[in-house]
Order: sequence, then C-alpha cells, then structure tokens
Amino acid sequence: MKPFFKYILPVAIAIVAIIFIEPIINAQKETQKYNFEVTSLSGVIKKEDFKGKVLAVYFGYMYCPDVCPTSLSSLAFALQNFSPEQLKNFRGLFISVDPERDGLEQLDEYAKYFHKNFIGATSHKENIDDITKRYESFYEKIYLEGSKMDYSVSHTSYIYLFNKKGDFVKKVDHFTHPEELKEVLSQLL
Repeated sequence: MKPFFKYILPVAIAIVAIIFIEPIINAQKETQKYNFEVTSLSGVIKKEDFKGKVLAVYFGYMYCPDVCPTSLSSLAFALQNFSPEQLKNFRGLFISVDPERDGLEQLDEYAKYFHKNFIGATSHKENIDDITKRYESFYEKIYLEGSKMDYSVSHTSYIYLFNKKGDFVKKVDHFTHPEELKEVLSQLL
C-alpha cells in the first residue's frame, strides 16, 4: 500500500497545483500581453495608470484620411449620453503608429478634438512594434511615389476595451455601430 501513496500523492499534489496555479499564470500572461508604456503630452503613461477607469485603446495615425476619424468619432458618439459622473471613469487612448509625423502636442489636440477624455500618445518604432504585436494588431508604411504626403500607413482598426480593474474585455472593430459600442461601455461604466 505504501508504494501506491508514494506515487499517487505527488500526482494528486501536482493536479491540485495545476488547478489553482494555472489561472494565476494565465492572468499574468494576459496582463503582460496588454501592458504598454507610451509618451503623451503629459509624460510617460502606462496601462496601470488607468486602473479604476474603463480604457479604450486605439492604434492609428493623424494623417489617416478616413478609418481613424471614423473609429474615434464612433467611440465619441457612443459616449455621448453618459453622465459626467460616468465619464470621469473613462479614458480613450489614441496611440499613433506614426511617431515620425505625429508630434505629442498635435496628438493631444487631435485626440481631444473627438472627445475631451481622449489622450494622444506615441513612442519609438521598436516600442510601437512590440505593443502592436502583443495586441495582435498590425501597421505598415506604404510609400506613395510622387505624393507630397510621402507615405500612408495601412493598419488594423480595432478598439481594445479594458474594465476598471485593467482586464481586457473586448476588441471592437471599425464597423461596429456606435449603439453596440455604447451597450458594451454601459456594462463597463
């Protein structure tokens, strides 16, 4: 009987450890996946700075002719009927994937044009590449021969939503109707 316990006890302990430890490890991986450090007009900001607030993160660039303005307008429209008290608990973060052209002062003004609770930020290319990769987002410069703009940026168009605890909740695409977005936000706010 002793050899039976000699082998079963370690296996039982391992199974219990996996059951209790695996969710902790998965939560840590999720946290690391969505962490970021970018620079805004006010200085360096990190995802953890938004604890206690619902956060919407969007990657784009200021020279974007249609997708970025549409996405940011949809998000702003979805926020339209929330009370000032609810809006105190919300921040939108527009992260520029075009730091060469998008200066911090202009980014701040651009983001606030859509909503007073939006913040514009960016970073150096290596950091932006790392963040977008972890978010499973994409962007790429497309050079435009003969254009005064020199290049455009092809990019995915998702709004990443986080609850007040900082947990990722949902990725909403560019085509989501503002009313649907409002529904999701009302559950978070």
